Amino acid sequence: MGLFDKSFKRNVPVKEKIFEDYFTEVQADMVSICLEYVENKADKIYIYASFEANVMTPDYFYDIGGIVLNKHELNDAKNGFVYDVSFDRQKACLHILMEDIKKMVNLCKEYNRPMPTEIKMVYEVNTKELHADYKYESVYSNHKTKTAYHVVKEWLEEVKNQKSEKDMEHG
Repeated sequence: MGLFDKSFKRNVPVKEKIFEDYFTEVQADMVSICLEYVENKADKIYIYASFEANVMTPDYFYDIGGIVLNKHELNDAKNGFVYDVSFDRQKACLHILMEDIKKMVNLCKEYNRPMPTEIKMVYEVNTKELHADYKYESVYSNHKTKTAYHVVKEWLEEVKNQKSEKDMEHG
């Protein structure tokens, strides 16, 4: 690096990280651990994060070769790859996702921002695109019997149904 380069770089303002940068980093970490769990062998990753009534709930599922599968069903993809879906591995992934939700909660407190009650993320593995939907109102806590796990199961079924509807249209 020449003297001119050093002089020039000194005058370039350093962009300070803002709330959105930190929040995006946490979401990227969530995607990363779910991608690692599936050993990069998926088409889409669906990640659920809930923080409602002081209860944190993470979950995740996948689209592999057009088949929507829960984290313990990956070997039903029949793509010739054997996934490690052991309970310990699922638990470890969920633990990291839980830690990431805690980071989000702390970030929101630190920056005086509202914490979403629900985040649904869809990561397209091939294009590396992340889409996220956020809710800030109660999703299940004001319901007598519904829990975050019911919401995840409903989302999984919804994605499966959308997939089969698209398949019928194109089939």
